[in-house]
This record gives sequence, structure tokens and C-alpha cells, in this order.
Amino acid sequence: MAESSPRSLQDPPSSGPDEDEFPFGYPTSICEDVPGQKFLCSNCHNILKKALQTLCGHRYCSACLTWIVRNNKNAICQKCKEEDPNTLGEESLLAEDRAFGDVAINKEISELRVRCVTPGCSWAGVMKDFEEHQSLCEYALIPCHTGCGHVVMRRKLVDHLENGCVNNVTACQQCQCSLASSECQEHSCEGSLCKEQKPVQTETASEETSHSTSSASKDGCCFSAVGCAFRGSKEKIQEHEKSAVGAHMLLLLQHMRHLQGSLCPKGFSPRPELSLKSAGKSICELQIPAEPELDCFPASSVPGDASVLQQLVREKVISELENKLHVFENIVAVLNKEVESSQLEILAFRRQSELDQNIIRALELKIAELQQCLMQKDAGLSSLHKSLLFSEQASYDGIFLWKITEVGRKLQDSVTGRTVSLYSPAFYTAKYGYKVCLRVYLNGDGTGKGTHMSLFFVVMKGDYDALLPWPFRHKVTFMLLDQNNREHIIDAFRPDLTSASFQRPVNEMNVASGCPLFLPLAKLQSPKHAYVREDTLFLKCIIETN
Repeated sequence: MAESSPRSLQDPPSSGPDEDEFPFGYPTSICEDVPGQKFLCSNCHNILKKALQTLCGHRYCSACLTWIVRNNKNAICQKCKEEDPNTLGEESLLAEDRAFGDVAINKEISELRVRCVTPGCSWAGVMKDFEEHQSLCEYALIPCHTGCGHVVMRRKLVDHLENGCVNNVTACQQCQCSLASSECQEHSCEGSLCKEQKPVQTETASEETSHSTSSASKDGCCFSAVGCAFRGSKEKIQEHEKSAVGAHMLLLLQHMRHLQGSLCPKGFSPRPELSLKSAGKSICELQIPAEPELDCFPASSVPGDASVLQQLVREKVISELENKLHVFENIVAVLNKEVESSQLEILAFRRQSELDQNIIRALELKIAELQQCLMQKDAGLSSLHKSLLFSEQASYDGIFLWKITEVGRKLQDSVTGRTVSLYSPAFYTAKYGYKVCLRVYLNGDGTGKGTHMSLFFVVMKGDYDALLPWPFRHKVTFMLLDQNNREHIIDAFRPDLTSASFQRPVNEMNVASGCPLFLPLAKLQSPKHAYVREDTLFLKCIIETN
């Protein structure tokens, strides 16, 4: 009784849920991992406690749903309002008889890994053990049950009651003096023997009173008239009636057979299919987890035929099956709605995927166009760079000096066939004269291949060819400069006016003509001469324009 009064002070108001420690769901902070959305209540957004699923498919704590229905007339599911207010229907109405226990989600929640968040406590386990731990956690703060107003740790409650609680006092049975519990053993008072005996009598009387009170507070089972001897509180009796359905029916069967025997001592012949053993076996096989409803039939109204009991059992089974069928219909309706919602989401994802694919294809085409444009610009830039380079190296007086670098590598490329010949930049005989260039085979060409360096003269297609006389008839002189200025290699020729090489070009350039045996390779690489120095050589071409 001392513990009930403080608890009653902490109970929520009448409009709140009737729960003890967690009036709504469990706080999400107790979970080791972040709980999924399906584990959260649609009202309190905590972890579901005694989860119920409504016809609209959303889940609520049992206490939350009770509180919503109690405090709102024609309550509408808040989740349905948030998701799609335009599709609210009868399924969105909330009522306790329109919701059913979600066994699957409750089972999943019971296996969630949780921990105690009370400071100092290191307990960790699963959700199904959490409430039991909360009632036993030694680090939890609890109010003193004497009503002194102190809140202490459960582990320190005993010390508080012995040393610090101002309300924890007892009266001395001899002198009626109020004493703290820690002073009772040391207290001594003067009193006569009769005074010592008087409290004993009082105590005995009080014990009898308390015994009679406790006996009076215990009720008997409603099947006590047919032989059930169970007694207990109302809560215990309710649990007993749920768990002892089979036993109660056996008692009823025995009582009924006794009545039949007393009413018809000669004409009654027991039917074998209604024997105690077979009836008990049949009742146990039914396993109906429901509250007994047979107590509404008094013993005097039981008919004389045992088939009535079978009819009652059959009706009970049919009623239970109808209830289960209704629950399963609700579950199927919810699942159908979830399937339809999933199908809509899949269609939306597919449409979005198609849009994304179209965007990707458009971007790929755009990238290809940009790459093509970039390649064209690179080619144009390369052409401009080459033109600029040629314009810087070009001469307009018929004299051209050609510097060739990396002679060793280029000679090796010519030997392997990778780059057989090299072209010089274009140069001109005059500002508006003939456009020509040189072509060199470092490893030789024709009769000089592999033994000599071959040097040729090429007439190119120019911008002012229409104004020039044809064929080309100017003397051409080739020179390979000795970088020691000692012995230059010189060779000259006059154009063959009948050769196609010196006619007006039709293509970009005519066929080259010149000296295939310009210089032996052995002499080119001889250390006696400096034709190649620092891997560089110089070729000079002189065109006589007079």
C-alpha cells in the first residue's frame, strides 16, 4: 500500500494513455542502431509498444491509439492526411475495434538490440527484456514510497529508509513513542507485564483482521460452483479464466453428468464419445485462447443432453474462426494496398529512369558533338601553328637555309622506314614568285638508297602561279654546310624543261627532282668534317632569279 500512493501521484491525467513507465512508445535513444521507419509509431514517433495496425496500413502504439480515439471524435489517421489528403476514406478512420495486433512487427521489435540509458548502468540486451530491467535497474531514480518527497537510486533506497527518510517511523508497542527504524533496536522503555501482553493481543487481533481482510479481498473463480477451487485478485482470476478453459469445461461436463445421473438414475446410459477422456482430449485439441463465456449459463439451466456442450464449443470455435477470418481479411486488404503503392512507386521509378536515360543519351550526343568540335578546333589550331611556323621560316629572295635537328634519330627513322623523307618549310623566289621547298632522304632514295643522302627540289602550287612563266627554268644550287667552314658540299642543276616536275603544278606539289647521290653517308658521319654537329645539320638552297 505504501508503494501505491506515490505511483498514483505520477499517473498521467485521464486524457493520457494508461501505461506505467513509457506512456507511449519506447524512446529511440535506447536502440544500439537507428531503428527503421516501420518500427516507429505514427503518433508519438517512438518505437512501437504493443503495435496495432489500422485498416489504412499505418501502425500505432496500443496506448497511442486508445488516447487518440478517446480524445477525438471520428479521429482520422494523421499519416494519411500527410501522405495524400485527397484520398481520405473510411479506411482512414481510427477505432480500436478496426485495428489488429501486428504480431510480425512486435516480434521484430522484441529482438531489437537495446541498452539502458540510465547514467551509470551498463546493461544491454534485447527489447523483450528491457521493461523487466527497467523495473530492476539499481541506477534508476525512484520516489521514496513513504511519501517523504525524496527521489533516490533504487540501490540506495534501503540506506535512505534507514538513515534519511523522515516518514519511515514506527510506534513503540509499549509506550506508543514514534521512533525511526534505526532506533527501534536500541529503544527501551518501562512498562508492566500487562502492557507487554496487551500489544500481543492487539497484534493477534490485527493479524486476524488483516487475514480476514486479505481473505475478503480475494475472490473466487466463477466456476467455483462446479468444483474450481482457485482464489485470487481480479487480475489473477482473469488470467486463470483465460488459461483454464479446458479444465473448466471438464468440470462442467462432470457436473452435468452428475445432474443427469441424479435426475435419471435408471434411464441414463453414457455415450462413449462423451467420456471424460475423449471430451478432455477434444477440448485440448481445440486450444481456444479466449475468455470463457460459459459462466453466463447457471447450473440450473444446463439441459440434460451433453450435446449442448458440444454445440457451445462448436459455436465458440466458429466465432473464433470468424474473428480470425476478419483479421486476415484486414491484413490482406492492407497488403493489397501496400502492393498497389509499391507498384505505383515502381512505375514512378521506371518513368524517372526512362527520363534519366533520355537525358544521359542527350548528354552523350552533346559530348560527342563537343569532342568533334574540339578535334576540329585542334586541327585548325595545328594548321595555324604550322602556317605561322612556315611563315616565320619562309624567305622571299630565292635563298633558303634549312636547319635539321635530331639528325641521329631521324636518320634511324629513315633506315627503319618509319619516316623515309623530310620536307622543308616552303620558300619563294620573290614576294610574288614561285613557291618551292626541299625534300631530303637521309638514308637515300632510288640509286642512292642506303649509301647516300638524297636531296630534291620540289615546285609547289602557289597563289600567283597564273602570273608566272612556265615551265620553271631557274638554276638551283644545293649546299651542305661544313660547320667548320672548310669544305661545303655543293651541287647544282638546271631544270629539264620537258619534265613534269617543272611544269605548273596541278596538285599541291609536283614530283621532286634533284640529286639522289648528293652525299655519301660515310662522309656525312665522318669525324674529319663537321657536317653534323650537336646532332644538327644545315642545308642551303640558292635559286638564281636573274
